[in-house]
Amino acid sequence: MAASPIALNFSETNSAEIFDERLVNSKDKSLSRVLSAVVSHLHQIIRETGPSPADWRKVIEFLTEVGHASDERRQEWVLLSDLLGASALVEAINSRRPKSATPNTVRGPFFRADAPNRKAGADISLDGIGEPLDVSGHVLDLDGLPVARAIVMTWQANSQGYYENQQPDLQPEFNLRGVFETDADGRFHYRTVRPCGYGVPDDGPVGRLLRQAGYPMLRPSHLHFMIKAPGFETITTHVYDRNDPHLAEDAIFGVKPELLADFRPKPGDEPAWQLDFTFVMVRAKQEGRT
Repeated sequence: MAASPIALNFSETNSAEIFDERLVNSKDKSLSRVLSAVVSHLHQIIRETGPSPADWRKVIEFLTEVGHASDERRQEWVLLSDLLGASALVEAINSRRPKSATPNTVRGPFFRADAPNRKAGADISLDGIGEPLDVSGHVLDLDGLPVARAIVMTWQANSQGYYENQQPDLQPEFNLRGVFETDADGRFHYRTVRPCGYGVPDDGPVGRLLRQAGYPMLRPSHLHFMIKAPGFETITTHVYDRNDPHLAEDAIFGVKPELLADFRPKPGDEPAWQLDFTFVMVRAKQEGRT
């Protein structure tokens, strides 16, 4: 097939258009559409910023270093996606819900799918280090009716801001993790310790770059939840301490007004806290129906 006239005249103004011409025979139209958009925006960025060849080599070197820093225990690419807000944006687009429903947030890199089942009222703090926190939850649908037998998975950082799988030699296996089931009234409860906010990993290429740019590398105090029930959309979300001073600086853009909660003092001699939060689930869309 003869080349079109434009294909032989690559320039600043038509670079993305020439790329698009090379996708005309694509059998995967969805892939070619996404790839075309990515290249179009990439070329626009290059035109706007005008990097020198040396500058562009630095970009390539950074991306190479991100790849080298990723392995089965650490995913630097996920961290980059999270800190650039890309993960949060993808989540928002794919989980649009009524304002009264609990919004989704990014699951984060410290989730474990193999957390153990716990009985109602169990203490998930296996080492007992930290200020005690009683957590009560209520799972409802949009009509305010209880969602019984929903599966509630929770995980969190400890009182020093570290997850159990960050410190396998310092914390017990499955510390501060558990899976519960709601009762007939849609309620669940357990004991834990008050979590601490923390800085996201900044010892790799992503952290060094954003720290140099002055980006806040902080996460406010929070608990993670994943809630599943037949016929409902899965909730994957955080519950944040309303009084944490770093709410507006959350490094992964997870804080939303609907997810703020009060950690209230619990009467007693020692520092102890209690939290009560209501989650609202949305019924899953059925195929072929709107």
